[in-house]
Amino acid sequence: MSGGAIEAALAVEREVAAPAPRRAGIRLGSAQALDQLAPLVGLAGLLALWFAGGLVLESVPAYAAFAGFAPGPALASFWDLIASGEAWRAAAPSLARIGQGLAVAFLLGAPLGLLVGSAPLAERILQPPFQLLRMISPLAWMPVAVLAFPSWDGAIVFLIAAAAIWPILFATAAGVKRVDPVWLAMARNLGAGRLAALRAVVVPAVLQDILTGLRLALGVAWIVLVPAEYLGVTSGLGYAINDARDTLSYDRLAALVLLIGLIGYALDSGLGRLAARARWIPAT
Repeated sequence: MSGGAIEAALAVEREVAAPAPRRAGIRLGSAQALDQLAPLVGLAGLLALWFAGGLVLESVPAYAAFAGFAPGPALASFWDLIASGEAWRAAAPSLARIGQGLAVAFLLGAPLGLLVGSAPLAERILQPPFQLLRMISPLAWMPVAVLAFPSWDGAIVFLIAAAAIWPILFATAAGVKRVDPVWLAMARNLGAGRLAALRAVVVPAVLQDILTGLRLALGVAWIVLVPAEYLGVTSGLGYAINDARDTLSYDRLAALVLLIGLIGYALDSGLGRLAARARWIPAT
């Protein structure tokens, strides 16, 4: 076969093979687009279920009193909450209490988690009482909190901290146990003491676990918040929910439930992104 014929055959082969990478790229792009749209599909399904439930409430006479839970009245009331500023006035005290409760839980849970994860004797001593206390509902401490704290806000912060400390503590301890012993040995060989190794190796290595525990703690604390605010406070999302229920304002109640869900979702997403970026790779 002549050189010109060989070159012509190779050119034809390249032309035939060229579309394959493009097709693969198209398939990859389609998969990425579907992956990005998946959360929207889930939310659309939830919205469809809400609309279906609203149709049931509107069509069944026995449920007519609860028609305010339907999407139309609830979304209209939600817009009123946003436009009037009432949404922020209700959410701000709750966010302050959540922040304080999580701060207390973090300041107690993270150091205890480091201790439990790094000291086997401390783990054997502390594990039984911690597991026992973890199984007690935070709301069961409500009478104790009311007696122990001079203000309602203090009692609510205590209940939130009592709920949030355990995910932080146990996630931190689990992360410490997964730290590669080689890293600690290298730190000791370089002259690092116990505290220096803790600061330079252990804490950076378990930072992602700590943030994951904080994210789980946020979910638990956000659930505890509303019933905790049924106490004697006159502000917050829980108080607003209770007031809407007492006045039979079901459209406003549904709007407040939607507001709680959106705020919680935003906070969880923010902590999730922060935890995903906290992966630590030791310098070599």
